[in-house]
Amino acid sequence: MTLRGWKLILNRVLFIPQRYVLGIMGLFALANSFTMRVCLSMTITQMVLHTPPSEHIIGETCPDVSVSDNSATSNTTMVYAGRERYDWSEATQGFLLSAFYYGYVLTHLPGGILAEKFGGKWTVGVGLLCTSLATILTPCAVGIGGATGLFIIRVIEGAGEGTVTPGFVLLLARWVPPSERSRFGAMIFGGAQIGNIFGPYISGHLLANGGDWANVFYVFGTLGILWFLFWIILCYNTPNTHPFISDDEREYLNANVTASGLHKKLNPVPFKAILRSAPLWVLILAAVGHDWGYFTMITDLPKYFSDVLKFNIKETGLMSALPYIAMYVCSFIFASICDLCIRKKWHSIGNGRKIYTTLSSSVPAVFIILASYSGCNRLEAVILFIASMAFMGGFYSSVKINAMDIAPNYAGTCSAFVNGIAAISGIITPYLVGLLTPDQTIEQWRIAFWTVFAVLVVTNIVYLIWGSGEQQWWDDVDKHGYPPNWKHGPFTKRVLDTEKKVVYPKHDHSPVTND
Repeated sequence: MTLRGWKLILNRVLFIPQRYVLGIMGLFALANSFTMRVCLSMTITQMVLHTPPSEHIIGETCPDVSVSDNSATSNTTMVYAGRERYDWSEATQGFLLSAFYYGYVLTHLPGGILAEKFGGKWTVGVGLLCTSLATILTPCAVGIGGATGLFIIRVIEGAGEGTVTPGFVLLLARWVPPSERSRFGAMIFGGAQIGNIFGPYISGHLLANGGDWANVFYVFGTLGILWFLFWIILCYNTPNTHPFISDDEREYLNANVTASGLHKKLNPVPFKAILRSAPLWVLILAAVGHDWGYFTMITDLPKYFSDVLKFNIKETGLMSALPYIAMYVCSFIFASICDLCIRKKWHSIGNGRKIYTTLSSSVPAVFIILASYSGCNRLEAVILFIASMAFMGGFYSSVKINAMDIAPNYAGTCSAFVNGIAAISGIITPYLVGLLTPDQTIEQWRIAFWTVFAVLVVTNIVYLIWGSGEQQWWDDVDKHGYPPNWKHGPFTKRVLDTEKKVVYPKHDHSPVTND
């Protein structure tokens, strides 16, 4: 059968608009990426040796309710067969949990540039394939190199995932009209919460009853490879290069997508203007604040539930998943409300981003502090953590997609700056928490949570004052022109002075030159 014949068949079978196919595959991409990112937070609780404290300090640590129960689920009496466990301190564990973000930070900017040059499809696909393969090889790396081997393989995993966010932001800028961005941002980037839900939950079941911790890496790495096979068949860089998109959808997207890169070749990335852009740096600061709180939760919350509140490993998996269920559901609620208000012109894009940045930063900060003062009341702590993550769902209608507002043409590079620099929080927070909580006491964790509170609130205030939702002049200089105070030269090379301009006199058809 000819290519045209296959196209006609696929047009009839795949009646779903192709931007929604991209959205669904993006959801699974983020889900897979986050299961591979967070699975170590669960498995490390079973990879290390646990030495019970010699005495219980009243008011500082919670009693282990499972100690009196001689069942096989007790964290302190479980016998683990077949895998070595390691004597890693809390600081070492924090260092290992942060290893992922060393690679993650390094590949954001190259990922954004590669996405703009070659398209988001292969930038995202190859990046996640590398992470999937490294995840499968993690048990081997630990067996050979111990903590060093684990650190190296986690850096490689992070490097693969560093290309994902800038790649998807660029794909959204090419595929999604402005009035649908919040919804698609929640659909795709909300997939992270699917990963945060199923990662701990499935890990808890795989690790329960002495399960081999290596199975966690094998399962999630294999799922990532399966996703890659579907991705390369179903998804493409732009509507105009998609082989079986409907004509109606292609025409609709060409008429409504604002990125001029969809229709013409862009100028080189205007780095000298981007690096001087105040709205971009304010967005970066807001992202740093949000990621400080978010990465603390996804990296260290399982340890808090296991080591402080003394949930057993299966309960820890379930309790760690519940906050992200709330975040995922609320992300769609916030996104729908935000898109509706923008469509009805009840508020501007910029004001919408500020509203939901506040909901996803300052409000969660308050609930996190309240949770730290709940003491050993496990039910109250879980409810407050669920509330904090529920409001973080506003992140996907604000900071996460704001790069598309201010720079739809260079969204990949700008997103790389924003997410790459913000991801430094992922390097700092696990190690800092490990240093602040050497004895895993409630008081020590409270200091860690107050640090999260301060960073979230301060960065939110800065964004409220100087954040923007308007396309910046440097994103489309042909449309906006250069500002009057721009003194750093044009983005493209000037016509050389040695070039001759050809003019034609009225009565002589032979060309002459005008110097």
